[in-house]
Amino acid sequence: MPTPHVESVKIDELDCWRIRHNGAELMVAQQGAHLFSYQRAGEQPLIWPNKAAVFKAGKGIRTGVPVCWPWFGVFDRNPHSVQAMRQSDQPAGAHGFVRTALWELATTELEGDTLRVDLVLPVPAGGFPGWPHQVDLKLSLRLDDHLHIGLTSHNRGTDTVPLSQALHTYFAVSDVRNVQVEGLDGLAYIDTADGWATRQQAGPLHFGAETDRIYLDTPAQLHIVDNDWQRRVRLSSEGSHSTVIWNPWTERAKAFDDMADDGWQGMLCIETANVLDDVVALAPGESHTLGVSITSSAL
Repeated sequence: MPTPHVESVKIDELDCWRIRHNGAELMVAQQGAHLFSYQRAGEQPLIWPNKAAVFKAGKGIRTGVPVCWPWFGVFDRNPHSVQAMRQSDQPAGAHGFVRTALWELATTELEGDTLRVDLVLPVPAGGFPGWPHQVDLKLSLRLDDHLHIGLTSHNRGTDTVPLSQALHTYFAVSDVRNVQVEGLDGLAYIDTADGWATRQQAGPLHFGAETDRIYLDTPAQLHIVDNDWQRRVRLSSEGSHSTVIWNPWTERAKAFDDMADDGWQGMLCIETANVLDDVVALAPGESHTLGVSITSSAL
């Protein structure tokens, strides 16, 4: 779709789009509708620039905003209602199947000072392999002074479809050991790195070890405070009451072939999600949008 704002590029095996507007640049792969770079002119990147990321067909990209849908994480850890939607004897991959599917660029449109880019995932006749449900997916990217990401599921079938999902965003930070996340004080969370124990957050979240937590009943706004880069990143969510926060730290990072051994230092995943009790039950004819807006400002 020719437009002055969108350029087609190829990175290794993947077709991608470079999107420029209002001093910002996005990079999006057709595979997975995967936004893997976002930076504003003259500023530090907001998405972690993973130099070891792999752009291969059929493999998820380890950076940016992987779209996890219609289940999150390890399949067997999802609610039974979500598991029941799958009809296959084959092993279920982590984070669902749409992050390696080929999406289509549907709309590129200027709305005043805002550029909107919509990507859609065509539903095969009879639904997806092993998941035979008629749910349309659209990923909307809106660029004004900030970045707005919205994943809309629309059930055009005749049965209610439960699903869990996440916008699995890898944020760039100066050094994860020197940043904190605000907005979590007093919240319950499940510590999946410590036997799925339930705990309560006290004060801002700091990082000094592997972190893999599911926060429950999270507010609409969270902040990453990065003193070294003298910036505050505000995350404003919609359609979500759960948040996953992850950093692999030293030993787990070494196990990834698409992350440098010290790559964990410059990244922090804060995932806008619908997981566990926050699962979405999509009634016939109903739509649901999971979204996050990303804003940065100086401290």
